[in-house]
Amino acid sequence: MAKRDPDWRKKQLQKRLYILLGAVIAVLAVILLIVNIVNRRSGGSASSATAAEGPLGEITEDVVLSTAQPAEAGAASATTGAENNAAENAAAASAAAGATTDAAATGAASGTTTDAASISAGTTAPAGPVKLTVTATGDVTIGIDDSFDYDTSFNGTYYDVEDPDWFFENLADIFKADDLTIINFEGVLSEQGEREDKQYAFRGDPIFAKVLTGVDAANLANNHSFDYGRDAYEDTKQILADAGITTFGYDRSMVIDVNGIKVGLTGTLALYDEWDAKDGMVEQIEWVKQQGAQLVISSVHWGDEGEYHQADWQEYLGHAAVDAGADLVIGHHPHRLQPYETYKGKHILYSLGNFCFGGHRSPSDMDCAVWQETFTFENGVLTGDDYNIIPCSISSASDYNNYQPTPLEGDAAERALGKIPEL
Repeated sequence: MAKRDPDWRKKQLQKRLYILLGAVIAVLAVILLIVNIVNRRSGGSASSATAAEGPLGEITEDVVLSTAQPAEAGAASATTGAENNAAENAAAASAAAGATTDAAATGAASGTTTDAASISAGTTAPAGPVKLTVTATGDVTIGIDDSFDYDTSFNGTYYDVEDPDWFFENLADIFKADDLTIINFEGVLSEQGEREDKQYAFRGDPIFAKVLTGVDAANLANNHSFDYGRDAYEDTKQILADAGITTFGYDRSMVIDVNGIKVGLTGTLALYDEWDAKDGMVEQIEWVKQQGAQLVISSVHWGDEGEYHQADWQEYLGHAAVDAGADLVIGHHPHRLQPYETYKGKHILYSLGNFCFGGHRSPSDMDCAVWQETFTFENGVLTGDDYNIIPCSISSASDYNNYQPTPLEGDAAERALGKIPEL
């Protein structure tokens, strides 16, 4: 007769414990799966974070709902005499490839912030018609490359005028009259990081955020957001958040509350993938719609620098954005005005040019435009829109760039409007 193992009972008990532990894990996995499915179908709550597959790989999307006020600003890259070379593009693409999202992104917009926990996907739509005016501008760079002459640069001008509000004062009334101002912010506001090996890299002092008074939201998906590496990029996000500005772009699509309407904001860097940027862009648009966005605005960094006409792949992406559910597509990067298109009743702005542009003291073309569109909602459903194009110069001086955007009048206004015709 075989002798029983003295540890037999102990081994049997361990075996039963392992089986029980496996069963508990399996049950928890099923519960988590069910919760995830329910959240995706319901849109989740304002404080939830949903995993999604975005343009840069697996990401975490953050929903931040807040009350937005009017705003204005932008982000710029270099125009004439400051075009990006191949090495710069490769460096930016490499940096962007590492741009994954924080699980707890900050998205408060300027003005009174609404408790996010009190707003969910099931928020009751405002009674009666609601109007929501959106302002969009061209690129804004509030910083310089370290090769620029300091005295005539944006940085030098900032300390000379000693008034951050001076830069946008000629359009202040326009921005105050809207509900949401969106900019493309290029460069970094940070003292951290090492300069990337590229032709032009833009950095501004963190205090320069004061220039962006009134700005509500800033797209960061562009070829200058990683000019000084990831730490400076993260620093810039926090500095803008501290200034009351919602940042979005890459894998960080946002949903904010404006006048009781949920507005979805997506940002795509399409310079390197061009045609192939469609899938990531579309996925972001579809994601904000799943979160209950009633108005979707897609910001896309695309096109060729110095060109007055859109490329075929810009049209392809613009149409794809609208087909996916975008109500307005805002394009930037060429540093020139380009036409706009009405496609399936939605507007695609191929390029608004520069705006507050620290990337060049004397660009060959200083014309730009501000786009304002008022959307009308009935019971939370978009029923109509009206738009206005405001021709501007990036400077209040006619013979050089003083970094103070100014509306144009007379022949100068007609000249600028001629560069942004409807297709």
